[in-house]
Amino acid sequence: MKVLAISGSLRAAAYNTALLRAAAELAPEGIEVELYDGLELLPAYNEEHDTDTPPAEVARLREAIAAADAVLFATPEYNGSMPGHVKQALDWASRPHRASALWGKPVAVVGASVTDYGAIWAQDHLRKGLGLAGARVLDEEFPVSKAPERFDADGVLVDLELRDRLAELMEQLADHSRQLTKAA
Repeated sequence: MKVLAISGSLRAAAYNTALLRAAAELAPEGIEVELYDGLELLPAYNEEHDTDTPPAEVARLREAIAAADAVLFATPEYNGSMPGHVKQALDWASRPHRASALWGKPVAVVGASVTDYGAIWAQDHLRKGLGLAGARVLDEEFPVSKAPERFDADGVLVDLELRDRLAELMEQLADHSRQLTKAA
């Protein structure tokens, strides 16, 4: 099973990207996690450019999502919501409606922040948007609050409770994907 991991953080040493690396490390046997790189290359959504030949990075994002069995998003929280570039990815990946790469795709959302809230609002907004786009969103919250205390200087998730919960979440995402495939 292949899981595409999309980090909404653009910094090289971002906590959300580190969280996805931990998810890859903790994923059950038989699950390959591929980290998507290039989110910052996506243009702002413009319906006039959403043609049979969309911008190259848009086509690459859509192809990567379509090729995955499931998608794991990690989002930071900017001003109480997801960052604009995460929304851009959602907007591009959600089209065309009912035939998009996200339509029917099993998805989970996690998030890390330096605050006490662990990007909980951003995760909620992203889950809502994904659901409206037709993704089959796992109904699980995964806030990582006070991220500097949860990761070491090398970006390794050192919080043992969070590591256990993340391993469980990866198993839930795999089960969610298998159940949807079986039902189809």
